[in-house]
Amino acid sequence: MSKVKKMETTAKAITKDELKKVTDLQTELQSYLANIGVLEVQKAKAIYQVNMLEKDMDQVKKDIEANYGAININLTDGTYEEIKA
Repeated sequence: MSKVKKMETTAKAITKDELKKVTDLQTELQSYLANIGVLEVQKAKAIYQVNMLEKDMDQVKKDIEANYGAININLTDGTYEEIKA
């Protein structure tokens, strides 16, 4: 007959306070990571919107330049000065 040692089956565990600290911190970390994901999506949408606005602004500038030539526009009252080369 062979000798077989009986293994201990007692589970080792950290204290309940330590477990609560770890799980609370993990939950808070996951929350911040989720928020970062949402912010990244919002950032991507904002960058896209800025690109579209810049494209629209370029088109408006081209249209105005086609009508008036090269000008500097006063954005307060709409008056302009011709740009002399």
